[in-house]
Formats: sequence, C-alpha cells, structure tokens
Amino acid sequence: MTIATLLRRYGTLIGFALILGFFWFNLPDTFMTARNWLNITQQLSMLMVVAAGMTIVMVMGDFDLSVGSAASLSGIVAGVLFAAGYPIWMTVGIALLGGLVGGAINGVLVSFIGILPFVATLAMLTILSGAAFVLSGGKTISGASIPADFSNFARGGIPLGEIGGVAVMLPNLTIVALVVVFAVWVLLEQTTFGRRLYAIGGNIEAAYLSGVAVRRLKLIAFALTGLSAAAAGLMYASRVASANPTQGSGLMLNAIAAVFLGMTMSEQGVPRILATVIGVLILGVLDNGLTQMSVDSYIRQILVGAIIVLAVSASSFWKRLRR
Repeated sequence: MTIATLLRRYGTLIGFALILGFFWFNLPDTFMTARNWLNITQQLSMLMVVAAGMTIVMVMGDFDLSVGSAASLSGIVAGVLFAAGYPIWMTVGIALLGGLVGGAINGVLVSFIGILPFVATLAMLTILSGAAFVLSGGKTISGASIPADFSNFARGGIPLGEIGGVAVMLPNLTIVALVVVFAVWVLLEQTTFGRRLYAIGGNIEAAYLSGVAVRRLKLIAFALTGLSAAAAGLMYASRVASANPTQGSGLMLNAIAAVFLGMTMSEQGVPRILATVIGVLILGVLDNGLTQMSVDSYIRQILVGAIIVLAVSASSFWKRLRR
C-alpha cells in the first residue's frame, strides 16, 4: 500500500490520532483519563444525537438547517409544560411529537411542494426560533419549573466501578446517544429503507424510475431528523436544568460539520453513521483539549473551522487524483 493510498483511505483517522497525540503530550495528567473521556462523551451526547439525525437527510443529498431551532423549541416546550404542571412522560412525549411534526413539515415542503432544502429549512429555522422566543417570552425557564426527576436524569448513569480510587459512571445522556447511533446504524445499513435513501442520494432520477417512493421516504427522513433534534433539546434542558430559546443555536453547524468530516473517510464521499461518530469525536476532542489549554473560544472556532476545511479539501484532492 502506497503512502498516497494510505492517506486517501485513512487520512482522517490519522489526523484524529495526531490530534489525540498532541493533547496527550501537552496534557499528560488530565486528557487521557477515564473521567475526562466520560465527560467528553456526555458533552457530545446532544451533538451526537443531532448529527445522527442529520446523517439521515444528508444520505439523500439534503440537509436541515432548522435542527438547532428545533432543539431550542423542544426545550422551551418542555419548560412551559412543566411550569403548567404536566407530568414528565407527557411533556417529553409532546416535545418529541413537536419535533417529529416540524421535521415532517420540512419533508412536505421539500418533497411534495418542491422547495429547495436550503430555503425550506431556513424558513423553518426562523419560524421555530421565533416560536421559542414567543413561548418563553425571551427568558430562560429554570428553577422550580423544572422537575428534579427530569434534571436528575442527566446527572445519573450506570456505575462502572472505581478507577484510580475515583468512582466513575457511564452517563445516561451518553447511553441515550449510543442508543440513537445504534438505531440509525440499523436503519441506514441494515434495512431496505436505508438502502433506498442511499439510492436517492446516489441518483434520485434512477431511484424514482426504479420504483422508490422518493417523496414519502424524504418526508420520513426529515421527520426523523426533527425528532432527533427535539430529543437533543430535551437532553440539553435536562443537563442544565433549564430551557433557553437559544440553547440549540450551535448544534446545526456542528452537526453538518461532523457529517462532512465523516464523509472524508469514505472513498465515495457518502455519509455513514459510524464515520459521523468519528466526526463528532474530532470536534469534541478539539474543543475539550483546547479548553484545557485555556485557548480562547474564538480561537477555538477558527482552529476547528480550519481543520474542517483542511480535511474536506484533502479528501477532495485525493478523489480527483484517483481520476
């Protein structure tokens, strides 16, 4: 295997390994500890869930700009319902249903009405963001309005024993993210539904002529993406024991970035859920390591953006070189 082939196939993983090595060398006492990695997985759990949903629509060659606003609105809806005295199970169900319906509306706009995904989901982003501010009055919902059992869920987990005399546990939010990733993996890689989504992304006209129900599948895919965004919003609200109309604002760009990073690992340049997980980990490790090194948040954004551009550019270069 030549160096060029090695870089083409495993360049992103090699880059990830170099990033890990850099932080391990500069943060020998804190970075590669079990506690830090469990903390990373918990911090990334919301992004992992949204990125998993984003992978579903990007498999078809589409994307959803409204997931951040959908997450924010989901948390606000939960906060409002909690304040009104609704039980946790009903509140969670209504918030998730709202995300599912919002995603389905995106699917209708894109697949049945024919609006471009960029325009349709950008409009939905604005609508959902405005709705979150209207319902909350532009204020954070917190305090006694949030039930203790709801907020305690994010603080709980499965005990893993003691490491170095310190008790550690697998956080509940990490477990939720792993379950979602596994479900999306099964959906995309092990079912006819997933194979048809890949067919749509490969050649939509050929898929349609082959009898694939393109419109219906797109609607379902967008609905599932909206559902994942709503779930992430509830996870965030549980973690911080509050709901804010802007709390999901950073999820959309990071989710798309994670999927694109994952796509650089595929010679065909198609999204794969396990590759998306690597993309999420790259973003999370960068943020965690740079934070520990006291790098300014704006500098972190610049570095993360530069690494994404570098990874995608390198992937495109190797693909052109093959031709």
